[in-house]
Amino acid sequence: MTLTVGELARESGVAPSAVRFYETHGLLTAERTAGNQRRFQKSDVCRTKVVRVAQRVGLSVAEIKEVLDDLPPDPSPDDWRRLAESLVAEAHRRIRHLQQVLGEITGGGRLCETKEPAAMGGRLGDHLA
Repeated sequence: MTLTVGELARESGVAPSAVRFYETHGLLTAERTAGNQRRFQKSDVCRTKVVRVAQRVGLSVAEIKEVLDDLPPDPSPDDWRRLAESLVAEAHRRIRHLQQVLGEITGGGRLCETKEPAAMGGRLGDHLA
């Protein structure tokens, strides 16, 4: 069974424009009908929901694409579990960083003298296990 943009949007809880955006940026892949209409697989509902979770963690579209590109074409439950564990670890890392920044800006020092920690640089894959 395939899904239209609207059906995928409804089932995954996003706007149709989000589905089109995700496809444009390579987070979702649609097949095209003879009439050039997009058709998505039922498994794209889960993929779309994972994209939303990754966005809420704070990942950029490029970072999400990188993570999804590492998944096999037909991810197993273990693949999704590993991805979930990676997103949890990344969320914790970002929380630690934000707590450090918050401490710096509330610590009474001059705002322009705060330092960027080296840990925030680098590729997302360096942080996601």
